[in-house]
Parts: sequence; structure tokens; C-alpha cells
Amino acid sequence: MWDFIQDEIFGMKWLNRLIGSLLNACGLDTESKLGGSLQFFIYDMIKIMVLLGVLIFVITYIQSYFPPERPKKILGRFHGIGANCIAALLGTITPFCSCSSIPLFMGFTSAGLPLGVTFSFLISSPMVDLGSLILLMSIFGWKVAVVYVVVGLVIAVAGGTLIEKLHLEDQVEEFIRNGKSIDTPQNELTKRDRMKYAWKQVAETAKKVLPYIIVGVGIGAIIHNWIPEEWVVKVLGTGNPFGVIIATICGIPMYADIFGCIPIAEALVAKGAKLGVVLAFMMGVITLSLPSMIMLKKAIKPKLLGIFIAICTVGIILVGYFFNLIQNYII
Repeated sequence: MWDFIQDEIFGMKWLNRLIGSLLNACGLDTESKLGGSLQFFIYDMIKIMVLLGVLIFVITYIQSYFPPERPKKILGRFHGIGANCIAALLGTITPFCSCSSIPLFMGFTSAGLPLGVTFSFLISSPMVDLGSLILLMSIFGWKVAVVYVVVGLVIAVAGGTLIEKLHLEDQVEEFIRNGKSIDTPQNELTKRDRMKYAWKQVAETAKKVLPYIIVGVGIGAIIHNWIPEEWVVKVLGTGNPFGVIIATICGIPMYADIFGCIPIAEALVAKGAKLGVVLAFMMGVITLSLPSMIMLKKAIKPKLLGIFIAICTVGIILVGYFFNLIQNYII
């Protein structure tokens, strides 16, 4: 039953078979490079957009019950590492890219929450969200998805705790430290209002991420059908001990979210790349993308930004090697 849910509902394998049959009926050989690329592209585009729509709708509907003031109040009740854990968990139900998380991070910091707590949120929000859980489950299985979420939360909690211990509050820009958070009363929304709001967010998010999904799926289709397997194995396979480091560094200059990275990850693993290498690339893209770092630099000073990047980079590399070690046990 679980295999059916994972393959046919989350993975939508039935859709892949249907698209293959339709392309064959149109006279296109799906075993050829061109036909295989087209099948991969159509299947992944439809699958990701459907999962995106469902996830955004459900998460946004839930978030309508949690206005920005409520997470601040929740976090304010906890102290020490417990607050870091709660912040990391709250990050899992926030938007899907780091650029969306930074304004929330700034708001939490202005509200007077401990710096380490806000950084635990900032790390976990793009790296470990419900989207990553569902999409990873649809492709790599529940074991990979669960382990990924757990280690992502560990990085978020450990990173936030370390930043807290370093006492770097003076490295936050003054306009953030002196900002005031004003609790605004929330109008009571009806279920119909929440439904409309959720659908609106689905449309707006889909419009925003569609270009990145098209690019990601396109790259995945090229890798899947046109790049020789031995090339991928040589650079990102077991034979290259630096594959994780290379993948992490290559991912940083890019900007995409989990939905744009998954097709590339899927194609690379199918070509023989190690799981840890692929996940390190994906985490580098969604956590340390260059546009996000530029935005974050406006809120914190270079020293703190450098420490944040170093913590995330080291954590991602360690996680990559960890997944390489356990790959045979979870796939």
C-alpha cells in the first residue's frame, strides 16, 4: 500500500506511463534521446506543478490561521536550544525559497527574538519545508525524505545555537536592531476567505516559480537523455572524493527553489551521481543562492554573513558525505 502511495500518488508514475503511450501513439519513439527528453520534460512539468499547487494551497490555508504575530509569540515563550528547535520547525511551514524567508527573519529580529533563534528559522525555512519532504518522497522514497528533513533540522538548530554562543548581535544592521514590531489585529477570516486567499497564493507562487521550474526540468531532461553516464559518474560518482564539495560550490551561484532543483537531482541520480552529492548541490542552491545572500547582506554585517555562509557550507558538505555513506541503506 505504501509503495502504491509513494509511486502512483506522490510519484505519479501512472502519468509517466500515460505520456509515454501518447507520445508513442503520435509516432515518437520514447526510447530515443529526443523522445525520452520530451517524455521527461512533460511528465516532470505536470507532476511538479500539480504537487506545487496542492502543497501551496494546503500550506497557505494553514498559514492563514498563523499571522506573523503568532509565530513571534510562540517563539517568545521558549528559551535556549528549545527555542532554536521550535524556530527550525516553524521554518518548515514557511515559503519555499530563502528570499521569501529573509523578510520574516528581519521581522523576527526586529521583534527582539534572540539572534540564534532567528537564524535557526532562516536556515530551516528554505532547506527543510513540506515541499522538500513531499517531492523527495515522490522521487527517492520516504527514507531519503525523512532523513533529509531530520539532518536539515539538525543543521538549523546547530547553526543557530552556534551563532547565539558567538554573541554577534552587534553584527545586525542598526535599522533592524532598532526596529519595532507592531502587533496588528487580525480580522477574523471565514473559510471561504481562506480558500480564496490560498488559491490566490497558488496562482502567484506558480507564476513566480514557473520560469525556474522550466529551466530546472529542461536541464534535467538534457542530463537524463543526452549527457553520457560515464561523465556524471566520473565527476559526481563514487570515484571523486571531492564530488560533494564541487556540487556545493556549483550550487551557490544559482537561484532556484526546491521545485526547480528536484528534476536536476532526479536526472543526476539516474545517471549514477551519488545521492549525497546531489543533495549537497540542491541544498547549496536553495540555502545559499547568490541573490539571497545579497538580500541578506542588507540586514547583517559582513562578519555575520560570512559566519552564516561558513556554517551552512560546512553543514551541507557534512550532510552530503553522510548521505553518500548511507545511500545503500536508504535507497
